[in-house]
Amino acid sequence: MGFLAPASLFGLGLHPQHLPQADSVPPCAKPNRLAMGLLNILKKMKKDDKEARILVLGLDNAGKTTILKKLSEEDISHIMPTQGFNIKSIMQDGFKLNVWDIGGQKAIRPYWSNYFENTDALVYVIDSSDRRRLEESSAELRELLAEDKLGGTPMLVYANKQDLLQASPADEIADVMGLAGITDRVWTIQACSAKTGEGLQEGMEWLIGNCQK
Repeated sequence: MGFLAPASLFGLGLHPQHLPQADSVPPCAKPNRLAMGLLNILKKMKKDDKEARILVLGLDNAGKTTILKKLSEEDISHIMPTQGFNIKSIMQDGFKLNVWDIGGQKAIRPYWSNYFENTDALVYVIDSSDRRRLEESSAELRELLAEDKLGGTPMLVYANKQDLLQASPADEIADVMGLAGITDRVWTIQACSAKTGEGLQEGMEWLIGNCQK
């Protein structure tokens, strides 16, 4: 299983830019099904590539941390807002998969850029049930896509919370956000539910499979 290291930087009076980026965390003894699936995909990449760095971004309350916990088959009954960043690191057979989950509160977003360097793939999470914030989410995504350090980075958009009745369909969200206009990278939008796990595995398999294309 992966190792989750929640960090409440702002509660300690620190900001992300004051801290060195962690480049590894201790591996756990036994990888889960998702880890093994991702590692098998990683093995199909170029032989000299031993590491993939995935950056997970999105507005607050979009479900980023819940998605990571669900993918790792961890308890999702009590999720606290991320006040900094969470890291999952999985090591197996010489490969390391690093997943960085950065808090989405408005006060934290200016520090997102501290984590752009060496990103192999981007995951952008949207709360499909909150139509009022789609424009805000779209604006943040446009800024991300304009960043040189993320240029050409494969992107998976998770249209999360599809288990809720008021959730907008993924294709409708794609239209509202103008995703069809993105031509500088490979991308896809995946309907999902962090609560039920629907669509999560499919999205991650697509993402890792496109990292080195």
